[in-house]
Amino acid sequence: MSTKLRKILTVLVVIVILVGWYITVFGIGSVSSIKDVMKFGLDINGGVYVVLEADENDIADLSGEDLARVMEQTRAVLNNRVNAMGISEATVSLEGNDRLRVEMPGVEDAQEAIDQIGQTAQLRFLLADGTEVLTGDDVKDANIDTDTQNGGYKIVLEFSDEGSEKFADATEKASGGSVTVADQFSGMGVDSRSIVIMLDDEIVTAPVASKTINSTTCEITSQGGGYSQEEASNTAALIRGGALPISLQEVSSSVQTATIGVDALDKSVIAGVIGLFLVFALMVFVYKLLGLIASVALMLYVLIVLWIMAGMGSVLTLPGIAGIILSIGMAVDANVIIFSRIREEISQGKTIRVAVDQGFKHALTTVLDAQITTLIACIVLYEIGSTTVKGFALTLMIGIIVSIFTAVVITQLFIGNLANSRKFAKNKYFGVNEDGSPKKILKKSFSFINHRKIFYCCSAAVIVVGLIVGAVRGFNYGIDFTGGTMIQVDMGKTVNVEDVQKSIADYDLKDLSIVLGGENQDQIIIKTTSALGNDGRAELIATLEEDFDVTEDDVLASEEFGPTVGDELKTNAVKSVLIAAVGMLIYIIFRFKSWKYGVAAISGILHDVLVVLAFYAIFNITINNPFIAGILTVVGYSINDTIVIFDRIRENKRLSKKEPSEVLIDRSINQTLDRSIMTSLTTLICMVPLFLMVSTSIREFVIPLMIGVTAGTYSSIFLCSPLYYEFSKNENKSKYIAAQQDKKKKGEKSSKKK
Repeated sequence: MSTKLRKILTVLVVIVILVGWYITVFGIGSVSSIKDVMKFGLDINGGVYVVLEADENDIADLSGEDLARVMEQTRAVLNNRVNAMGISEATVSLEGNDRLRVEMPGVEDAQEAIDQIGQTAQLRFLLADGTEVLTGDDVKDANIDTDTQNGGYKIVLEFSDEGSEKFADATEKASGGSVTVADQFSGMGVDSRSIVIMLDDEIVTAPVASKTINSTTCEITSQGGGYSQEEASNTAALIRGGALPISLQEVSSSVQTATIGVDALDKSVIAGVIGLFLVFALMVFVYKLLGLIASVALMLYVLIVLWIMAGMGSVLTLPGIAGIILSIGMAVDANVIIFSRIREEISQGKTIRVAVDQGFKHALTTVLDAQITTLIACIVLYEIGSTTVKGFALTLMIGIIVSIFTAVVITQLFIGNLANSRKFAKNKYFGVNEDGSPKKILKKSFSFINHRKIFYCCSAAVIVVGLIVGAVRGFNYGIDFTGGTMIQVDMGKTVNVEDVQKSIADYDLKDLSIVLGGENQDQIIIKTTSALGNDGRAELIATLEEDFDVTEDDVLASEEFGPTVGDELKTNAVKSVLIAAVGMLIYIIFRFKSWKYGVAAISGILHDVLVVLAFYAIFNITINNPFIAGILTVVGYSINDTIVIFDRIRENKRLSKKEPSEVLIDRSINQTLDRSIMTSLTTLICMVPLFLMVSTSIREFVIPLMIGVTAGTYSSIFLCSPLYYEFSKNENKSKYIAAQQDKKKKGEKSSKKK
């Protein structure tokens, strides 16, 4: 690329960044700002989600394509039912093989919405004596119209041809007066001439048939002045939803108000900006002008990630925001690898221009290997994780791909201009001393292999203590693992926890926990392993309303998890780590042409997972759904760091074949030590503002990540490389012995000739 073209492209990139950020923040003309374009999740906008599981008896004989077909039919019916309720941007999606997740953003009357969705059994039409005469399959449509005779609104049903015949027979029997009211309808206002329309055990409506209706349509009216529009719409929606192919049971649900979400969103954005500028400052401080270029590339990186997500129609959740902020810290890694290689090339006496070309060339393989192994973990996380975790994984995947582009293309474009500049093509602008030696964070070289047994013992001690504590005391599982209920209420003032306990004592809640929350400690968070159900939650909330003078609007959040969800989460956690580890092992063996690298790297992953578990056990930190995302991200991050060191070992082995492995591995670790420290620092300083400023839900994501980043950096340096040495030292001995034997044979041949 010519120097002139490179300069033009550089100016264009800068203009794109400036204009792009202006549009992103403020919008321009018909182009809205990112906040108006982006779709936000329920944890930000507020709303309701409910996860429904197929009844085991209904799907016992189904598997594979048959189960998938039935679940898709059920999803379509629920989708019609939700849409008929008039909820904008509501979604019904499959989750796993036998579950459906219904999300209803912006719903104000959350309890009513859950009650509507929760009615999951088949729609039936019964005579007053309990005889079934039609099902939802016989109903083609149900709408509302104005009731000119009685006032208000009426419900208009349309039947299929077969359904109209069944309905004619049913109304003939009902209107004839020969039907006796069954005991199940006693005291429920059901007339002997009624056609009872039911969902599960609940009566939707029970209109009276005054005559035989031999038509494909019929009208349901209310003699007391007609139905209200809301009542008619809800009733028609339930009928129009049709029959579900299978029965469903609620396994988890959540109600969130926008109050918490908006506050958390604002704080997350502020935390992200702070984290971004801390990264900028650190990069400029360590890498000077190169650090400034990396900061510009990061500005473009964030811009691209946000607009890709908006263009894909992705739903941004609070964990997703955490993923973006975390990916900023990880995106720096590619730049750090490149900068380190450029500085090494300069220190070898090469000119700036040659050093830049060679630095990018040598760093490219390392960048790709490191990022692809992390991408494997993200893909597994996306495929196996829950909906919330999927959002986190998606942002990381997008971030990894974009980071490769910005580091390899954009950073190279800017640095290429520096290398061709008379003014800036100098050592001091590239983080190199005037004598050609690179400026390093740690100037001393360390002997890691000689002290490897000390590191083994330290790791073993932490893991053993943690596992013993976990076995004796048990791990502190959250309600999404154990099953249970969480309710968060804004009390308007600080209340005594004991008073709340007395208020709800009659509910006999298992493992009850009540803590204060909110900035002013004016909120209470109630957690129990008892699954209360919708009705139980409504009763408990009503008790709080009566005793503490709060209203439904003060209920900020309500969640429930069935015990089967927790069992599945535990299974998925183990499955995720195993699948990711196998995928990485195959990739590493393929790329490095040796099982030793792969097994050493996977050993480091196992170490990091056990260390994080030990930390959670020792400090009794709650293990919940975000923990799985944290573990998988730790796995990806740890392998990233390890691959960088292994790549250097592989390169040095090609250049110094006769050098002892102990010396070669120590030198490789020391050469990449600054990079390991910098990547860890940038990742951690991105997470610290999140940990300090944002909500508990975000903090639950950040804690395992902070622990894991530290453990991953430690294992890459102090464990994986020494383990590779353990696997390789016998190989070196064998080569030495073979060489000695060859030398001896040559000596014997020489003696015979004499």
